Amino acid sequence: MEIKSAEFIMSNSDVAKCPKNSIPEYAFIGRSNVGKSSLINMLTSRKSLAKTSGRPGKTQLINHFIINKTWYLVDLPGYGYARVSKSAKKTFQKFITQYFSLREQLVSAFVLVDIRHKPQPIDLEFMQWLGENGIPFSVIFTKADKLKPKAVENHVAAYKAVMLETWEEMPNYFVTSSSKDIGKEDVLEYIHSLNENMILD
Repeated sequence: MEIKSAEFIMSNSDVAKCPKNSIPEYAFIGRSNVGKSSLINMLTSRKSLAKTSGRPGKTQLINHFIINKTWYLVDLPGYGYARVSKSAKKTFQKFITQYFSLREQLVSAFVLVDIRHKPQPIDLEFMQWLGENGIPFSVIFTKADKLKPKAVENHVAAYKAVMLETWEEMPNYFVTSSSKDIGKEDVLEYIHSLNENMILD
């Protein structure tokens, strides 16, 4: 799928104020500093569609971007950043939970995981919550360029081993690098296939 247009539509913390139309949505979420903004910019071939920052926790709202006039890319706040106040964390958690619970337009979530680190409880718990609530999702391993190919394989295998302790099968996943454009086509073609299947249904 070629991204011909990508436009910012709105930011808010109230799920009720999200777009009212039935355009399909794909939500991107992960721990703060996982490289979410860089990944979104890489996928859309836009250098600054999503604001990148050296300060984790920058995204604090639900951000909607319309892609090719046909689907929304939704940039959600990162979770698990210690410097965000407890009240802010509670607010984020509330509207993130509401978003996933109430947005009927959501086709799939993408949970971003830094491939350099061993499986983190906060990521595993969040994916468990998605699974228990019947919310489709894929895992996107980020920053693959920071490791050698064999190390990437080993880290993915380690993640699979941990997840298969509680999951019947490993969720769909992608290995990416924003700086090297690794995984870009795979993610976009997956979204394209889901959109096509919705049209056929």
